[in-house]
Amino acid sequence: MMTIKDLHDQNLILFKAITGSRAYGLDTAASDTDIKGVFYLPKNVFYGLSYIAQINNDSHDEVYYELGRFVELLSKNNPGAMELLASASASILINHPLMANFQFKKLLNMGLIDSFVQYAMQQVKKAKGLNKKINNPHVGARKSLLDFAYIMSSGKSYPVESWLQDHKLKSHFCGLIKLNHCKNVFALYYDKNEQGLYRGIMAKADSHEVALSSIAKGEETLALLFVNHEAYSSYCKDFKAYKEWEKKRNVIRYAGTVAHGQGYDAKNMMHTIRLMEVARDLLLKGELILKRPNREALLEIKSGRWTYDELCRKVEVIQCEIDELYFESSFPKSVDTTYLEKSLLQIRESLYQ
Repeated sequence: MMTIKDLHDQNLILFKAITGSRAYGLDTAASDTDIKGVFYLPKNVFYGLSYIAQINNDSHDEVYYELGRFVELLSKNNPGAMELLASASASILINHPLMANFQFKKLLNMGLIDSFVQYAMQQVKKAKGLNKKINNPHVGARKSLLDFAYIMSSGKSYPVESWLQDHKLKSHFCGLIKLNHCKNVFALYYDKNEQGLYRGIMAKADSHEVALSSIAKGEETLALLFVNHEAYSSYCKDFKAYKEWEKKRNVIRYAGTVAHGQGYDAKNMMHTIRLMEVARDLLLKGELILKRPNREALLEIKSGRWTYDELCRKVEVIQCEIDELYFESSFPKSVDTTYLEKSLLQIRESLYQ
């Protein structure tokens, strides 16, 4: 397996640049240095069975795309690939002459605008998702199916555990049978002598289904039990996602989110505004301006001085501006893949002569 060191030692890097917050002019003392680049494979590897599309370090703050993969990303109007190609000279660390085959102006198209806007909306979704996690944390042990089971009686419903406690009954002496034509509704019986005739409501505490028992004819139905399986399934999915997020989350970034008290990921929302502004600049000036002229305003968003609703309204305003410019633009509808393929072939031919 090739490494970043191999790329440098064998002079395989075609392009290398500082990206992320430092390229945007939004870096602070705590910012990491993100690097991305483009490399090509040695001829025997490229023509062999071991094609490598990407090489990165463990922290993914240094990533290199193989030339073909990079062109594929450009053909899909990938915002990250287009930003890399548009890197300012001050951010570029390595720039092979062959990279001049890719002229940014020839890649401008309406699909690129769409990509930046869609990516911005993904940041809104991420910020909103964190808002939900902050305001609805899953603390303690996972709930059981019993927490989603209710006794139906006299036109009302009661949590089954509370109902059992009020009637001085025990769940493991209950017996259930399924009612035909009634989804998730069961007839509930009780072993009055508490001799263990029935299987209880649940065979195990962590069961995902209720336990069914054999009930003798003539036994009196004590109540009807409804189990909200849909709500339980949704809860389990959310609980699992929350715990996975909790395990992987950036502790420092999360602490900052909690500290500013707005209940959303301010960094995500800062990038939302940045991406929307980049899309607007593309339509206005035909340029991808990475280093933002409004650094202080964007960092103010990152610090959490705006409410989530205020930022969403700001996004809507920029979206309206983009919509107006969109229909006036002379950009082609889609990227010129013929130009990209021709450029790729020219570079491959030069490299593998």
